[in-house]
Amino acid sequence: MILINLLPHREEKRKYRKQVFFVGLGVAAAVGVLIAGAWMMVLTELTSQQRGRNDFLSVEIKKLEDQIHDIASLKAEIESLKARQKVVIDFQIDRNMPVHLLNELAIQTPEGVYLSSLRQDGQKIVVTGIAQTNERVSELLRNIANNSIWLERPELAETKASLVVTSTREQKRLYDFSMKFDLKRPLEKPKSAVPAVSAPSASSARPS
Repeated sequence: MILINLLPHREEKRKYRKQVFFVGLGVAAAVGVLIAGAWMMVLTELTSQQRGRNDFLSVEIKKLEDQIHDIASLKAEIESLKARQKVVIDFQIDRNMPVHLLNELAIQTPEGVYLSSLRQDGQKIVVTGIAQTNERVSELLRNIANNSIWLERPELAETKASLVVTSTREQKRLYDFSMKFDLKRPLEKPKSAVPAVSAPSASSARPS
């Protein structure tokens, strides 16, 4: 006996395939939403961590800026203290300069040279005097140039011969001279500085 299926099986199969397609589409959409949600959570966590690191770096940078400002202020205070210290040292040195000047002239002036005047303008010194010979004047220049620890750069301004009448009415040829040199301002007091002594009579006054 032959059986004939009169039901619309093709329509049933088409309807079943549509249901399977829509179910699969829904599952795919749900999976996509889950993946997107998970990725958003990861991005949110990474953003939060980066924001935390940025906040930490901002705090540390602010600390460093404050420290740099403190260091700059400390350097300025140190420079100010150095400047005041230099003023005090220069004052102490300048206060003793006349003593060192007179000591050096007494030490470096050779016999036969008599200083009659001394003029100081800052660190510049001008002296005038008389000498028995021009060689004595040259010796004074050499002494100041090579041996003095407080005087430097001597320069002969003028020298000329003159006749002087002594107390015994004897005429004697002497040499008037004028020279200039600089008074040193050392950074620290030389170890070999000589204490104050009275100038010898040979270099203190013009002979009569």
